[in-house]
Order: sequence, then C-alpha cells, then structure tokens
Amino acid sequence: MLKKMGEAVARVARKVNETVETDSDTLDLAGCQLVSFPVAIYKVLRNVVRHIHFIDLSNNELHSLTNKFMTTFSHLRELYLEGNALYKLPDEVSSLHLLKIINLSRNQFRDFPEKLTALPALETINLEENLIVDVPVEKLDAMPSLKCVNLRLNPLNAEVRVIAKPLIKFDLLVSSEEAQSDSAQ
Repeated sequence: MLKKMGEAVARVARKVNETVETDSDTLDLAGCQLVSFPVAIYKVLRNVVRHIHFIDLSNNELHSLTNKFMTTFSHLRELYLEGNALYKLPDEVSSLHLLKIINLSRNQFRDFPEKLTALPALETINLEENLIVDVPVEKLDAMPSLKCVNLRLNPLNAEVRVIAKPLIKFDLLVSSEEAQSDSAQ
C-alpha cells in the first residue's frame, strides 16, 4: 500500500516537474489516484501558472476542487475532470473567463453546474454520465460561444430532452435510448 502511494506521489512530482522544465502549457495529472489537488503544486508552478492553458485531472478520485484551484489557474482554456467523484464546482469557476472546454463526464453531478453559464468563452460542456435531471436551458442558450452540451446518460426530464432541442442554437446531445423511450410513450 505504501509502495503504491509512493509511486503515485513520484508520478505526480515527475509530471509537475516536466511541466515546469519544459515551460509547457499543459499539466497532465490524469490517472494519478489524486483525492485532492496537492497544495504543494501551487508553489512549484507559481512561475509558470499563467502559461498553463490545459489541465487534465481525469480518472482520479477527486470529490471537490478548491476556490484556490480556480483562481490560480484562471488562464485555463481546457479543463478535463472526467472520471472523478465531483458533485459540484466552487463558485470561483466563474473566474475562468478564457475556458473553452470543460469535461465533467462520469462524475456525480445531480445539479447542472449553473456557474458555467457565466463563462463567455465556453464552447463545450461535457456532463455525460452524471445524475442530472434538469438543465437551465435559457441560461445556456444565452451563452455567446456555446456550441455543444453533452448530457448523454443522464436521467433528464422530458422537457429538457424534447422541448428544449428545437429552441436552442447549440448542439444538445442526449442518449438515443432516452429519445426512443420518449417517443414510445
């Protein structure tokens, strides 16, 4: 057990050092068994944080992200958080004004993270395979850059699945099984 933890810590350290040494715009900590974002990383990245535009924290064990994470990485363009145990985002997610893509698929969201609707550059929201029933369609439709919202494999209510589609200007992706069950009723 301790050996596995040590290997995971070493992998995170290696990836963070690689980002710093190469002055990369990407921080890839996917599959690192993280249960939280390591506080020490903020200090290590302090001189390059403005250059980081892509963060991948996919397939970890994250239950939440902190306000500090959002405000520190305010220059993000893409944020990949799929395959975690997230159920909400901090209010400071609204500070990610340059964010274009957020992937929150395969998490535990019961409510649509409405703070995302305040992000002017956001083009793609992936919330596939969560527990979302209702969606703020009007707020999403008012987003100037939004192109696609993926809500496949969510227990969406009929209004979102059927009524919203013809009223919106972005692609709303829902499961074909859901659409078929609606038409059968």
